[in-house]
Amino acid sequence: MAFFGLAGAYFYVNSSLPEFDTLEDYQPPAITRAYSEDGQTIAEFYRERRIVVPVTRMPKPLIQAFVAAEDANFFDHQGIDLVSIFRAALKNIKAGGIVQGGSTITQQVAKSLLLTPERKFSRKFKEAILAWRMEQRFSKREILYLYLNQIYLGHGAYGVQAAAENYFDKNVEDLNLAECTVLAGLPQAPSRYSPYRHYNRAKDRQLYVLERMIANGYITSDQAHKAYTDPLVVHPRGDNSAAGTGYFSEQVRRYIEKNYGRDLLYSGGLQVYTTMNLSMQQVAQKAVRDNLQRHDRRQGYRGPVRVLNQQDALAFVDQQTAELNENPLEPGQVIEALLVDSSDQQLVIRIGAYEAVLPRQKLKWAEPFDVIPYEVFAALDQDQNNNNEKTLLPIGSVIQVKIRSVKQSHPTDIDLFQYPLAQGALLALDPQDGAVKAMVGGYDFAKSQFNRVLQSSRLPGSAIKPLIYAAAFDKGYTPASVILDTPLIYKETDNKGEEKEWKPKNYGNKFYGPTSLRTALTHSYNIITIKLLNNIGINYTARYLHKLGITSPLNRDLTMSLGSSALTPLELASAYSVFASGGIKTAPTYITKITDRNGRILESIDPADFPNGLDADQKLIRLERQRVISQETACLITNMLESVVQRGTGWRAKALNRPVAGKTGTTNNLKDAWFVGYVPQLVTISWVGYDQEKPLGKNETGSKAAAPAWVDFMKQTLTGMPAKNFTVPDTMEFHPVDPKTGLLEPEDSPTSVIEMFAPGTAPTRYALDEKKPQARDFFRLD
Repeated sequence: MAFFGLAGAYFYVNSSLPEFDTLEDYQPPAITRAYSEDGQTIAEFYRERRIVVPVTRMPKPLIQAFVAAEDANFFDHQGIDLVSIFRAALKNIKAGGIVQGGSTITQQVAKSLLLTPERKFSRKFKEAILAWRMEQRFSKREILYLYLNQIYLGHGAYGVQAAAENYFDKNVEDLNLAECTVLAGLPQAPSRYSPYRHYNRAKDRQLYVLERMIANGYITSDQAHKAYTDPLVVHPRGDNSAAGTGYFSEQVRRYIEKNYGRDLLYSGGLQVYTTMNLSMQQVAQKAVRDNLQRHDRRQGYRGPVRVLNQQDALAFVDQQTAELNENPLEPGQVIEALLVDSSDQQLVIRIGAYEAVLPRQKLKWAEPFDVIPYEVFAALDQDQNNNNEKTLLPIGSVIQVKIRSVKQSHPTDIDLFQYPLAQGALLALDPQDGAVKAMVGGYDFAKSQFNRVLQSSRLPGSAIKPLIYAAAFDKGYTPASVILDTPLIYKETDNKGEEKEWKPKNYGNKFYGPTSLRTALTHSYNIITIKLLNNIGINYTARYLHKLGITSPLNRDLTMSLGSSALTPLELASAYSVFASGGIKTAPTYITKITDRNGRILESIDPADFPNGLDADQKLIRLERQRVISQETACLITNMLESVVQRGTGWRAKALNRPVAGKTGTTNNLKDAWFVGYVPQLVTISWVGYDQEKPLGKNETGSKAAAPAWVDFMKQTLTGMPAKNFTVPDTMEFHPVDPKTGLLEPEDSPTSVIEMFAPGTAPTRYALDEKKPQARDFFRLD
């Protein structure tokens, strides 16, 4: 009778059993990883953190540990262990429900990959049938491959490779017996036996696994004792994305999602190889942060985060103490602290259970401030507080501090800290192929994912001037051309019929008379650039700027010469890279190759990766290189930008002690500060400004606010990179000229300067022969 009952049940569920043919081509959700140019992991994208590995990479003790703990008869049964099922059934009957499964490893694979996790007898029956069928189709090795790559092992880790990385920061093949047995103890209750959170429970479970391995003859008692008593070093895995790479990695993520879809991005196991230089990227992030912190300190201290009364202060300390017991202090950490006392020499603060001091000498940037009793502060009304000339720091103030050093969990050196309100951006790319080496889109990606390199359009100010000068050189002007720097008044009628005046000025409100273009660009004179634009034509110049790589709309009036049209740092860096590359425009690139989970190339910049041609789902990334200006014009601009560094507003870049070209950019209202500069191997742009546009502060020009980040980045990045001179085409000419007139002078003249000219553009007249300006020269002068 029991036989017929089982047969009937079999035929009843058989029609609803899922097919398991797909298991032959096991394709579980897997991590998509992005790598730097030298192969270091910079980001991971996934729903389930899984790295599929073959059984050949799994050490024998790992397999034996899982088998001993989960299914001792795995190598002997045909998918169903009747003894285990009978034992579990007795326990379930006594408990009045399902408390133990008695499932084999094969049944667990069937449940995980083919069935729902519901705890019903019907599901267990289906599980047993599928397990038996799987054993007929697959080898034990293949079933272990499915099981050990699929199983959840806690803290977001699926499969033994992800778990090995998670808990021990190792590849699976490098695990020792102690580590193998800890992992094998996790499947029953990954959270309960987590070595992170419940180390003692994990050790108890490890002991059980070791005993089962002894019982199965896999190891000796001595080996088990050594594995249990050897120190177990657990490495909690943090964010597997490399520090400081958030903005670059997000650009990669957006590209993959746009071109391959969310499923492949988060489950496809793609391998994405990028142009990022990880060292440069991390240096860039630090340079931006340090620069913004310096700028923020120049604007003064904004006061405490909040002020607490005695009761709230005690609660704050108690809560922070509990939090620090779980997560101890680390150097570099920014944390809130409580001001509890002060003297003439220092402030005394409380961080959880610890006291630390802030010497007054480290607080000069925050002056003037007054430390006052809480009661005095509480008696002040809001107007009194706001109108106080000094920043008030009442006892009970919650302030932010940065931990510099820690000894036995005690903070031994701290700094007063406040998060900058301004934002910054930095982009570095190779001018020869457009490869983006570093990209920082803000102070902290965790706080703001808005990428100011790509998404923020800001006024470039004087940083646009080299593009105007390049347009002028292609109209016949030279670095020696002289224009009168004199006051200008432009009158125009607006839409309402009202006449308005525009009186552009130079920085400092000075005018310099007859001035060569080299001098004008070196010192960033506004009037000269406005006159130059007026002479060569606004529409012509707009077309020229678009040719260089400026894609944003341009204001087609004379304010274009002063950078009145908003554009992104990426656009401006791309335009400057034309000068650095000798006149070649190259589209910025982030990715060099993408492969699927099996290593098949989906796209690449290297044609050799497709020896048999492209399949329908493959793509050759073409590096677009296009000559847009002549070598000679690019050389002239670079040479003049070297003058900007050596004798003008870009003087900070001289700190590199190598040939460098650069230009500052500052808007009239000091809302944007820029520095764009390059060496032959690298173009880098630095920007600083507030997201909600407002002035950066007194004298916060491109040189003061933006150039320091550029210098910090380039100094470290170029260490070990050979200094190179900029290429000068053989066709360039050099002649002595009179700096006041731009005309030729004898070589032995004490007032002459050597000037560079494109072929055929040098003056033909001598200054000595020109006693006074002739009528034909008026256009050249003004």
